[in-house]
Amino acid sequence: MKKIRIIFAGGGTGGHIYPLIAVFKEVKRIADKNNREIDVRFFGSSGKYQTILEGYGIKIKKIVSSKIRRYFSFLNLLEPFKFVYGVFQALINVYFFMPDVIFSKGGPGALPVVLAGFFYRIPIIIHESDAVPGLTNKISAKFAKRIAISFKSAEVFFEGKKTALVGNPVREDLINNRDDQIFAKRYWGFNPEKPVILVLGGSQGSEIINDVIIRNAPELLKKYQIIHQTGEDKFKEAKGELEFIGKGIEKEEAKKYHLLAYLLKDLKEAYTAADLIIGRAGAGTIFEIASFGKPAILIPLANSAGNHQRLNAFEFAEAGGGRVIEESNLLNNILLIQIDKILSNEDNLKKMQEASLNFFIPNSAEMIGEEIFKIASF
Repeated sequence: MKKIRIIFAGGGTGGHIYPLIAVFKEVKRIADKNNREIDVRFFGSSGKYQTILEGYGIKIKKIVSSKIRRYFSFLNLLEPFKFVYGVFQALINVYFFMPDVIFSKGGPGALPVVLAGFFYRIPIIIHESDAVPGLTNKISAKFAKRIAISFKSAEVFFEGKKTALVGNPVREDLINNRDDQIFAKRYWGFNPEKPVILVLGGSQGSEIINDVIIRNAPELLKKYQIIHQTGEDKFKEAKGELEFIGKGIEKEEAKKYHLLAYLLKDLKEAYTAADLIIGRAGAGTIFEIASFGKPAILIPLANSAGNHQRLNAFEFAEAGGGRVIEESNLLNNILLIQIDKILSNEDNLKKMQEASLNFFIPNSAEMIGEEIFKIASF
């Protein structure tokens, strides 16, 4: 019986890569269950996640990525040439691998692979993470056999017959073998009786979120304990700012503030310990929050493509799992009032926890993996 060949395509952000890994694990599990061998390759821009993909045995073929900047830049003049070159690369590399199916998460580098797949009449499945699709998936949808979406509001952008609401895949290591909240708080050296706020600015971090949290640290630490991911590029600046602000914080209170560049191996413990999460509104972050059943204050990126973070945030908030503060309204008193309002009302907190958990679709990766395997096995 021949080996099943699959291409995963996507951009090089955590929002693309981690769901792809979750789906890869499900495809492998299904293949093992059916005594089938698979050969999975990643075509696109792997970014800083190359080592992680290779660690799962996924071979990488880099495809030149292009993007349209939504602001004036002379670099935009080069993008059409990069795109054409990317399509040429994809046509050659897809031909020599000739997969049974292509699964695309969208993003830079994915569209040339989808176009090459369509040219060779290879079945294509796409997954759209956000409430409003990006340009790559809007185009890719015309060539796709199946379309998976995370947010119900995205249905209006795609053909209904081939579209299914499946949620956003969350990596297995975050879902399995979770500790209880008391243990997780002790893991961080916290008092189990006091609320914990987890601050996430996405993998790149957020300067505006870092600033408002650090600026209000003396006030917040009177009632709460904090785990704060700044983003690797912004850690040094945030640390300097905290050291300056921290002169007014007592030594014992300072122990209740963990400032970290990036959460990777400790991310599960951070989510578990948290009573409230403050962060951006990328689809990956929202569905990770929901998988833990945590309430959130979401601060959407103001200039996100198609305003997708704002729409993501409001869909989650309308479901009852969170509150939204837009960047233009991110003032000290507004943030502090919202934090106190959520954490001081036990009944409301429980309702938000339940709503957050209900927003999560637990078998997302499995549903996508089964569809990939079914189509690839024809």
